[in-house]
Amino acid sequence: MTQVDRPRHSVSVAAVITDEASRVLVVQRRDTGKWEIPGGILELNESVPAGVRREVEEETGVSIEPECLTGVYKNLRLGVVALVFRARVVSGKPGPTDESAAVAWWTADEVTEHMSETFAVRVLDALDTTNVAVRLHDGVQLIAEDWQ
Repeated sequence: MTQVDRPRHSVSVAAVITDEASRVLVVQRRDTGKWEIPGGILELNESVPAGVRREVEEETGVSIEPECLTGVYKNLRLGVVALVFRARVVSGKPGPTDESAAVAWWTADEVTEHMSETFAVRVLDALDTTNVAVRLHDGVQLIAEDWQ
């Protein structure tokens, strides 16, 4: 198999943005109607922080500053590796955009109740500041991995 024939990974970036009440900024995607944290595919010619900033602005209308990496998530079914950062708003007011039908500030309990497991865990991991999480999933559920 040549280098060209090998399957490739896609890299996405996303942000867990909190307010002073520890609520998380979430978006309702226009294409699927699902609620998620803002993010998307990293473009080939941009840095990781620039990609996070761009995706959040496209989906919420706010400018952010990524603060720290909180998790790495691999979707085994799609071959997508997602890098999730905790971030803070530096300017703007969140609102719907061409990419998001709605935006809202949710508590951790609302995230757990209304998001799929594979997206809710990204928020919960970001709110737990002790370690960077590294997780596998199949697009629906987390998959346990033996680190030995």
